Amino acid sequence: MLQPIRRGKKWVAGLMLVGMFVAGMGAKFNKVVDLGDAAPGWEKLKGVDGQVYGLKDFEKAKVLVVMFTCNHCPMSRAYEARLKAFHEKFAPRGMALVAISVSQSPADNWDAMKEQAKRGEFEFPYVQDLSQQTARKLGALVTPQFFVFDAQRKLSYMGAFDNHLNSAQVEHHYLTDAVDALLSGRPVPVGESRPQGCHIEYEK
Repeated sequence: MLQPIRRGKKWVAGLMLVGMFVAGMGAKFNKVVDLGDAAPGWEKLKGVDGQVYGLKDFEKAKVLVVMFTCNHCPMSRAYEARLKAFHEKFAPRGMALVAISVSQSPADNWDAMKEQAKRGEFEFPYVQDLSQQTARKLGALVTPQFFVFDAQRKLSYMGAFDNHLNSAQVEHHYLTDAVDALLSGRPVPVGESRPQGCHIEYEK
């Protein structure tokens, strides 16, 4: 389980409680999709780079990682350095990563997305989906949350990046291990982990 960094910040403990709440929902940790399911399609999502993206734009990738994130989530911000290193390691091997924001909060507006992409040095598409349909189709509940699809676009991993908010105390590199296994032709060691982070606010 991710553990809080004790810095006197109430939001850290709150994030942990969100993760615990999410973990108790449904069979395993996702009520909507299962391992082996095909990637749900999407199209015409605008990226902060000015381009428009759909699932078909990543068809040449050997592995596709879909990440749900948002600008105001401190958990997402805490993972920016790890995410950058992860992308630098696997992009040359044929992995594609797309980050999606489905937040309709003013704190996650277009300008804030551009600022986050610049701060995190995103070298991958960061797109906005105000319809929230991409997240709904995958049963995403928190940010950051990850979904990994193999070359046939079958769901091979879903959940957290790793098991600890403090990078020095990580014992299980869930996302890294999943992508490395797929690119190496090996079975994914852990197909699902408990998603933890800031709760996605869906519009009713």
